[in-house]
Amino acid sequence: MASASPTRLAIGVITAAAMTLATWSAPAAAEPKPDETQLRGELKQLNKKVDQLIERYNLKRVELAKAREAAEAADKRLAAADQALAAAQQKVAELARLRYQSGSLALPFYMLPPDGGSAAVMEQLTAEQQAVVDGAAAARAEQKKAADEAAALARDISADTAEAAKQRGEAEDVIGDIKKKLEDLIPFSTGRRSDGSWAPQLPSGSDNITSRTRAMKAQIEKNFKLPFTVGCFRAGSSGEHPLGRACDFMMSTGGGMPTATDNALGDRIAEWTIKNRDKLGVKYVIWKQRINHGSGWSAMSDRGSITENHFDHVHISMH
Repeated sequence: MASASPTRLAIGVITAAAMTLATWSAPAAAEPKPDETQLRGELKQLNKKVDQLIERYNLKRVELAKAREAAEAADKRLAAADQALAAAQQKVAELARLRYQSGSLALPFYMLPPDGGSAAVMEQLTAEQQAVVDGAAAARAEQKKAADEAAALARDISADTAEAAKQRGEAEDVIGDIKKKLEDLIPFSTGRRSDGSWAPQLPSGSDNITSRTRAMKAQIEKNFKLPFTVGCFRAGSSGEHPLGRACDFMMSTGGGMPTATDNALGDRIAEWTIKNRDKLGVKYVIWKQRINHGSGWSAMSDRGSITENHFDHVHISMH
């Protein structure tokens, strides 16, 4: 049998390779990453879910507290009924003792009413005793019912609380992931050199601030609901304000101390800014008479007022 020529052999190899390539399937395209709008929408829905879980848990706690109060009230009624029953039993026992001592079924003369009707007295005492016994029995039944309901509710709330805690934990894990992704979406400011330093920028625009300062302000406004004004360029002052490289995020007005809510908001803004300082190009943050260059807070000297000591606003200076 004649051997195949080099040309035919080459053609066969190429054909086989082509057929093999034709059978390969192209790799599936990666799913597009969710954009910021989608992530923020997911975060909003998950926050609603967490709020619903907390509300459900709190309502169960209220129901349990009411059931326990009902059980305690029933216990008090039962105790009162037991005392009344004990008193009645003591009275009957005393009557029985007197009968035994007198050797007669009749009551002693000094216990009889003026008309001498011992039978009527005995009938009345027996009826009173029976009423006390019936009341005590009803109180016991009511107490047992309330206690059983409280115990059942306690079991239910234990199971519901465990489930709610599980769901809340799952939701908070996802919220943490989404917040991490949102942080990853924070863009790097322009003008950063390869060695990590920042090139100076000229102020621009009608707001007279640098593009880096403007980008920082926009990111904070996007991530936080600011209660008051934001002041950036200010002529005739010291520091970065006249250079267009600083903004003051007000947490109160008129030089007054912020409310607890706005004070906490200022804490979050300062913390977030420091965390993202390398992306944003932040030089330092001043808040509540402290300054942070990225390596922790340092106390500042007293400048004499709430505003000068930065208790009513978060100051952010940029490179």
